[in-house]
Amino acid sequence: MKSVRLGGSAVAVSALGFGGAVIGNLYRAVDEDTAFAAVDAAWNAGIRFFDTAPHYGLGLAERRLGRALAGRPRDELVVSTKVGRLLVPDPRGSARRDDAGFDVPADHRRVWDFSADGVRRSLDASLHRLGLDRIDVVLIHDPDDHWEQAVGEAYPALHELRSQGVIGAIGVGMNQWRMLERFAAETDVDAVLLAGRYTLLEQPAVDTMLPTCLRRNVSVLAAGVFNGGVLATDEPGPEAMYDYAPAAPEVRARVTRMAEVIHRHGASVPQVAMAFVASHPAVASVVVGARSASEVRGNAELFGRAVPAELWGDLIAEGLLRHDSVLPV
Repeated sequence: MKSVRLGGSAVAVSALGFGGAVIGNLYRAVDEDTAFAAVDAAWNAGIRFFDTAPHYGLGLAERRLGRALAGRPRDELVVSTKVGRLLVPDPRGSARRDDAGFDVPADHRRVWDFSADGVRRSLDASLHRLGLDRIDVVLIHDPDDHWEQAVGEAYPALHELRSQGVIGAIGVGMNQWRMLERFAAETDVDAVLLAGRYTLLEQPAVDTMLPTCLRRNVSVLAAGVFNGGVLATDEPGPEAMYDYAPAAPEVRARVTRMAEVIHRHGASVPQVAMAFVASHPAVASVVVGARSASEVRGNAELFGRAVPAELWGDLIAEGLLRHDSVLPV
């Protein structure tokens, strides 16, 4: 599978990446064997970029990913994790479930910390959970309400660790594009992970953020390309999710209209959703989560399948895609 370097770093990621939130029991539990099989399927499909975070399942995703990757050639894989939330033991919470969308015991609390010391402590804990000797890419995670500390303390700490060769590349991961654009414009990050704001359904990042990333040589890791799930199927039902909540009827109706156009060309919605995002020159990797080996294999197969060129014009003609969209060539 094609790989692309992140910014000016020496770290190269596969064009399709594995998103680790799902194996941290996002929305519902995934058993250990199923999680390991999903990672194995990703490796067998040529995926070499694996993204995770302490936030995902209160450390469960990191622990599972580390065990699933154990024994793989270390120089052939790239692992990214995140800083900004420290996990603090909370034995009193073990009898209840986590309230942040993960089906795990609430035996830890997430504590926001974008200080230099917090960054180092978070990385040490992640290395232990992952069982790795180094982390290739470190992203400042969701600093929406913490710009001053994130840019004034977390970023300089990561910049220093990168200059020392302790980590290979640094960046920021968020569900919004405006602050990511500021980081791209005002700092020397290698990459930004943009979740859900550049997809087949919505492209608010395309006018200024993505051009800024191109101009500043900041690579984009495109996550949430299915907008939480509504674009992951050809027939979104009432249970379809959009941005971590049930998709509104009008959103499902728009996807259904898209599907009608897409099916006329013999393609599928998730195939087109991934191809659209991957076509932008700022995007280095499309990061897709999956909870089973079959989902991974299905996504990888669709990712490698060409989309008929005429399809894009039909989506534009139907008012389902911007006329100035960046399209595959």
